[in-house]
Amino acid sequence: MIKALIFDFDGLILDTETPELLALQEAYALYGQTLTAELYGRAVGSEYGKGFEPLSYLRGMANQNIEADAFWAQVNARRMARIEQNTLLPGVLATLQDARRLGLRLAVASSSPHAWVEGHLRRLEIHSYFEAICCREDVPQIKPAPDLFLAALRALNLPPEESLALEDSPNGALAAQKAGMRVVVVPNPVTENLAFAGSPFRIPSLAEVGLEDLLKRLS
Repeated sequence: MIKALIFDFDGLILDTETPELLALQEAYALYGQTLTAELYGRAVGSEYGKGFEPLSYLRGMANQNIEADAFWAQVNARRMARIEQNTLLPGVLATLQDARRLGLRLAVASSSPHAWVEGHLRRLEIHSYFEAICCREDVPQIKPAPDLFLAALRALNLPPEESLALEDSPNGALAAQKAGMRVVVVPNPVTENLAFAGSPFRIPSLAEVGLEDLLKRLS
């Protein structure tokens, strides 16, 4: 029986990934290069350098020693301008409200820092829904390692079989699976064409499948 939902943050609650991809693509274009969603997607849900590192890749493609501080300052300015205009992804608030009505416990497991995650949760006025918020500072390894989900399970004092992970990325889905949890994939425009290992249960949007219907399908 599912007693808790553990949410990813970036790309599932708030679309921070499309703004980052667009900002990187704009930066690449200045050097006559292109960046595909598939290549960028290698790092989604984890961190740069494990599956993909944008600046190193661009330096190689453009054959230039691009200055790191200036590059990232430009990318971050463009990224943040878009993110700060974004609101909750469709269906998120209804899912949280339904979970509360059904007596389900809620947590976040995110590879991002606490300041980033909790700052946006407060801005979006949903921070109070979550009993536990586990971020990169709390664990030795972030996704695709299972540490963040295991930390959230410990905080809730629940076994993995009693919690359901909601994820948008292959790295996040793999982390939940390694933690022994069932996972529902809710892809966003950046991750919808990426390959997910293990064929997890997938829905197009939280707005298209209500929580009660989702739980019935999983049972």
